[in-house]
Amino acid sequence: MTDLTTPRHVAIIMDGNGRWAKKRHLPRAMGHREGGEALRRTVKACDKLGIDCLTLYAFSSENWKRDEEEISDLMNLMRRFIEANLDDMVEQGVKLKIIGDYKAFQPDIVERLEYALARTSGGSRTLAVALNYGAQQEIARAAAKAAAAGEVSVDSIAAHLDTADLLPLDLLIRTSGEVRLSNFLLWQAAYAEMIFTDVLWPDFDETHLRAALDEFAKRERRYGGR
Repeated sequence: MTDLTTPRHVAIIMDGNGRWAKKRHLPRAMGHREGGEALRRTVKACDKLGIDCLTLYAFSSENWKRDEEEISDLMNLMRRFIEANLDDMVEQGVKLKIIGDYKAFQPDIVERLEYALARTSGGSRTLAVALNYGAQQEIARAAAKAAAAGEVSVDSIAAHLDTADLLPLDLLIRTSGEVRLSNFLLWQAAYAEMIFTDVLWPDFDETHLRAALDEFAKRERRYGGR
């Protein structure tokens, strides 16, 4: 029997890297690097806590508007993260999935991502990473595909979303105190529980994840019913 008090699919908007660095009078790049460490901790914690699918908002389609130096830092962080963690992901049975148009990145990053997708394809738990992703664009693409197939309905659109093969979203967490979705999983979050925490992403750890799961367990999910 499924434990309804434990979410199977958790998504996180990893926010606050820049503010974390600013508070410490450090360059933003340091905030992103510490954010990478928080990501590593969170993936391990999800395994420990029995979460089957973790979806992370890593790079939005709007992030291209940031200055070139910060985008370069983010791209280099992505390269390093794949190199440093791929073997561990395979060993831990983590299957990587990318949502969004990752092929817009530089060719060497695309190659590294596709190698990681192939290496982790046999994993039993899913780490979905949103790269060059925007939920409005995702819904528009899915609706266009549904229309081309001859049927536009809730089910047909859902079947063409980037996340169509993932478990339904149970819990969405956003760090840093911001209370908005920022074009992330708008369709999937329709009946997900949401938790907004003031903790900046680089400080996020298993204790904060457990607190979110404890809050989730207290909620009664009605899906529009009484």
